[in-house]
Amino acid sequence: MLVTTERQTDLIRVASYRCDAGPDAQPFTELHEGYSVSYVRKGSFGYRTRGRAYELVAGSVLVGCPGDEYVCTHDNHVCGDECLAFHLSPGFVELIGGDRKAWRTGGLPPLAELVVIGELAQAAADGQGDAGLDELGMWFASRFVDVVSGRAKPRPAPAALPRDRRRAVDAAMWIDAHSQHDIGLDGAAAEAGLSAFHFLRLFSQVLGVTPHQYLVRSRLRHAARLLADDDSRPVTEVALDVGFADLSNFVRTFHRAAGVSPGGFRKAARGDRKIFQDRLATLFHDDRLIHSSSRKPSCTPPPD
Repeated sequence: MLVTTERQTDLIRVASYRCDAGPDAQPFTELHEGYSVSYVRKGSFGYRTRGRAYELVAGSVLVGCPGDEYVCTHDNHVCGDECLAFHLSPGFVELIGGDRKAWRTGGLPPLAELVVIGELAQAAADGQGDAGLDELGMWFASRFVDVVSGRAKPRPAPAALPRDRRRAVDAAMWIDAHSQHDIGLDGAAAEAGLSAFHFLRLFSQVLGVTPHQYLVRSRLRHAARLLADDDSRPVTEVALDVGFADLSNFVRTFHRAAGVSPGGFRKAARGDRKIFQDRLATLFHDDRLIHSSSRKPSCTPPPD
């Protein structure tokens, strides 16, 4: 595992994780030492914590809660995995809130509200654009709390067989690689060698989203990266390149996910700080807290 600290302040530490472990790698128990939300940028891996199992693919989120034991597995490892992790101070967690259940979410499937910010943060970590990586991390973490606090807790799905989990992960990788094309349920099911009904049930059971939801969120993820990397390509061209059939649908879907238009998102990637200030202002009494190196974070955990 290669770990690189990209940015560190009193409130947040941003680190890149690159793992090349294969299916034969021996899993072992680790311990979350603090609060964290990690955006899966590439690849896939299994995550086991508190008796629950998650298959995490590109766009998924791994949630860490202090004191929780976890195991990462690589049975369905295809090409290694890369994550961008936001390790949060207790003081910052107290500011953004979220109860104990929220911080024990374990893992989240790719969600539109998070993939666009995750891609913007990854672009910043790669040196593309002028956005502040610490502020992006705080935006991502606060949006995570908003999302999980307003989302009904799903009932645990019955455990899938290892072979079926692999099928679902392989299907997600295929959908992500071909998301710019017109992919229907029948075509994705045929690629997986399953009936449409069986494929829909299996994919949703293992990954927590339907194939169509994953397809749309893959398109949003790719669009976010294009907007962050290239400020010369027209928004219409970006929409068509990633698989949206018309501009109005893309703009509406992107705005609903990111909270800003594609054009506003591009400005943020180029260093327009107003978007961060607007979204973080409600968390802070004044913006000196963001940049201060003298204020010590509180160690008070979020309420149960």
